[in-house]
Amino acid sequence: MPSFSPALLTDLYELTMAQAYVEEGLSGEAVFSLFVRRLPARRNYLVACGLDDALTFLEAFRFDGPALEYLESLGRFSRRFLDHLQQLRFTGDVHAVPEGTPVFANEPILEIVAPIAEGQLVESFVMNQIHLQTVLASKAARVIEAAQGRPVVDFGLRRMHGADAALKGARAFHIAGVHATSNVAAGQAYGLRVAGTLAHSYIQAHDDEYGAFLAFARRCPDAVLLVDTYDTLGGVRKVIDLAKALGTERRIDAVRLDSGNLVELSFQARRMLDEAGLQRIGIFASSGLDEDAIAQAIDAGAPIDGFGVGAEMGVSTDAPALDMAYKLVSYDNRARIKLSTGKSLLPGQKQIVRVERGDVAAYDVIAQYGEHVEGRPLLRKVMHGGVRMPAGRVALDAARHLKAAEAGRLPARLRGIAPADPPYEVRISTGLAELAERLRQQFSTPATTSA
Repeated sequence: MPSFSPALLTDLYELTMAQAYVEEGLSGEAVFSLFVRRLPARRNYLVACGLDDALTFLEAFRFDGPALEYLESLGRFSRRFLDHLQQLRFTGDVHAVPEGTPVFANEPILEIVAPIAEGQLVESFVMNQIHLQTVLASKAARVIEAAQGRPVVDFGLRRMHGADAALKGARAFHIAGVHATSNVAAGQAYGLRVAGTLAHSYIQAHDDEYGAFLAFARRCPDAVLLVDTYDTLGGVRKVIDLAKALGTERRIDAVRLDSGNLVELSFQARRMLDEAGLQRIGIFASSGLDEDAIAQAIDAGAPIDGFGVGAEMGVSTDAPALDMAYKLVSYDNRARIKLSTGKSLLPGQKQIVRVERGDVAAYDVIAQYGEHVEGRPLLRKVMHGGVRMPAGRVALDAARHLKAAEAGRLPARLRGIAPADPPYEVRISTGLAELAERLRQQFSTPATTSA
């Protein structure tokens, strides 16, 4: 992997703007808001994720010697600006929803309050981490919902878009509720449960399928045996013969179906196993699965006990990108607005308030920061003066439990994988609506010029 300075994980224009800010003396406090303009088709909500990595980056943010040498070599930056970068650290505040929180269109996932150059320079990395993990956690949440309590194992490593995506993806999947991952590095990095079976190559490397099953079962406790290398039902018969031969010597946990009509094959395999008195042997399915295929299998009553899900979840095939934005909403204690067609934004620092009826979320309100609105505020201060606060130090399993609890409070229509009708309501508070209208009037009035 090439060596680079983390602070350079930014777009060039962030640096050129930061230099302009410094040279113009623009050093006032800015508020930048990160949000998603609209939900992708068939997403009833998103699962906010990636905050921990964003905060870790901000805590260590600095331009080291190699970074400054590289910037100097570009010939674009003044000595004064490079000296400024050498001393620069992130000194701002961060307000964010906890990881695992369901969020909706235009709601701030986080807001950064910092001197404007600092807030500008961290945009690309913060957005990258929040975007990736929110995309993947949101997809995984749909897979988990479709599985209706059956274990889901992450098989996505080999087809995901790079090593960092595979690691951060496994983390996001865990928060969403995925049971385990095949990614051993993610298991080490995050303390995740790891799981796996065997590949067709292992079967092919032996002279016969039964011999492969026997060798593997003797070396691997609780083996899950892949039965479709040659003939799926023939493979199931060999597992039955092996289980009877081994008796209590070794436990075979499940057979794995990885091709063909998984629903039909699961019924046939279950019948064969049950008739052999092997009710204890489960059925695990994989092969191009997504939430729709899993839901269809369960609706058909397929006796499948768990699912391995790879690329469809690993790259969120149906919605691989969000219309995510990171925008200036306040500078020097004055709210700012953007009126671009289709890309307008809500001005000023904000708070999200979730209004509940009993234990069920009824609607959200996006309000001005400090505005009184009845309900439960979602944005928490997680970093102050560049230092992470207790609210920004949440254990991974705590985020997983929070996601389960918060998603459980959503109306039932939102938790399904079909588009919710009606969608969840997000309101704009009176104070925020009035502020936005004042700014629209101010900046949409044609400017007058003097001769």
